[in-house]
Amino acid sequence: MTRPLAELVRTFDPEAHGLDAGRLERDALLAPFTTFRIGGPADLLYTANSADDLARAVTGARAAGIPCFVLGLGANILVGDRGIRGMVVRNRTLKTTWHANGLVDVETGVVVADLIQDAVRRGWSGLEHYVGIPSTVGGAVWQNLHFLSPAPERDRTMFIAENFQSCDILSAEGERRTVDADYVAFGYDDSVFHHRDDIALSVRFQLAPGDSSVMHRVMQENLAWRGGRHPWLQIHPSAGSIFKKIEGVGAGRLVDQCGLKGYRVGDAQISFIHANIVVNLGRATAADVQAVIAHAQQSVYDKFGHKLEVEIGRIGEF
Repeated sequence: MTRPLAELVRTFDPEAHGLDAGRLERDALLAPFTTFRIGGPADLLYTANSADDLARAVTGARAAGIPCFVLGLGANILVGDRGIRGMVVRNRTLKTTWHANGLVDVETGVVVADLIQDAVRRGWSGLEHYVGIPSTVGGAVWQNLHFLSPAPERDRTMFIAENFQSCDILSAEGERRTVDADYVAFGYDDSVFHHRDDIALSVRFQLAPGDSSVMHRVMQENLAWRGGRHPWLQIHPSAGSIFKKIEGVGAGRLVDQCGLKGYRVGDAQISFIHANIVVNLGRATAADVQAVIAHAQQSVYDKFGHKLEVEIGRIGEF
């Protein structure tokens, strides 16, 4: 007879799976660990501080029959008000190893902004385009982090896949292995990690020699461009773009043309700066955000006949 999840969670022994019991919390609120600052409790919250620790945590949860979700910066997701059943593993793996010729191995909990600063300081180019986008390395690979450059000489969308060489994973079958870009199957906002329960543990990037002054100029231009078009997370928490882009039309443009900038339910509001972003004015709930999303979808469909698809991940129980 299958044991109920609540019992599996209650009886979970971290030390039996090689985990540090001091880094396991029960009924831990997730809102502080998301860029939206929204989210109920996780039954179990474990903080992993190395690639090996991350692999042990996921393997331990799987062995115990407990669902497991790996959390990086908590960007691009909305966690339900009732939280997440099972275990959430907070990825705080931070090791970075530089090699010759611009090769760098990075654990997936490293924040992309920190890696960019490190790379620019060392004179290696390729990642500076993504400055200002909140993400860990794991999240960047998961979604094939991208940025449409505003500069005429770079008038195209840049993708993190362009600098990707390989990554070490814990596969859905429990095997640790190194895989290449063909396996990861990068797409627009897509990768193999959307479709299999593989966990990226560390990533190898190939960077190129760069001119420090040029890289700093790129970062300043991109930050200035983003700063004028996106609400500041420090003031108005959000999960980034809510709806998937509609080629040639623009989801945010359709929401804006419905006159919905500033539309609000509770403390969830469509940003006055960017109509494809919902901000948390302070005490927004996931239910508030869901209501704003539903209203925008219905309004756009009624006026234009377009069905807006949600881009952010909706995680847990609502």
